Amino acid sequence: MTHDIEDLIALFDGVFAPSYRTRLVIGGDEPIYLPADAEHAFHRIVFAHGFFASALHEVSHWCIAGESRRQQEDYGYWYEPDGRDAGRQADFERVEIAPQALESLFSEACGKPFQVSVDNLDGAEVDRRAFSVKVAARARRYRSEGIPLRAQALIDALEVFYASEGDSTEGGVTKGDATGQGLEKAVAAGRRRLEAGSATRLAARAADVDTA
Repeated sequence: MTHDIEDLIALFDGVFAPSYRTRLVIGGDEPIYLPADAEHAFHRIVFAHGFFASALHEVSHWCIAGESRRQQEDYGYWYEPDGRDAGRQADFERVEIAPQALESLFSEACGKPFQVSVDNLDGAEVDRRAFSVKVAARARRYRSEGIPLRAQALIDALEVFYASEGDSTEGGVTKGDATGQGLEKAVAAGRRRLEAGSATRLAARAADVDTA
């Protein structure tokens, strides 16, 4: 299965640009979230180097950020760079558990392997396995207690698109036509979720509040 970043951008923009005025944008070395301003009509989730995994990760942060956070650059948070000591790394991992759990659900929805990111190559030694266990536990909690609405809308779109991604020539449909039809159906599925205003599980109310 191929994972084309342009497909992901088209899915995200198709689902969220009309209602949340937010677009997914390829950036350079560092990801950043930029709210709309006098020169930009849309909020922008800028992810690094055109990497598919980076895009999913940055979207997961956006799905958790509440309304007030989404009006601030990088949601009003200060990113702690590589080289963290043990205490700062523990703080970093604590706030990364929820977004990486959502990222794992996004990856599952599009059939892409997921690996946690501890992101501290020049700092204190990291127990990747322990962090992975915490992320997996948070993903299970999302499944049982509820997935935030925007995250569920993207999951719906990803599932529809990647379920149909392999239908390239069946029934005389060309690859390009199949991709276009799959994109339309996937975007429609995501928008229906937003319009319904509820996730499949209990935590639809978490759609516009910060969670941990």
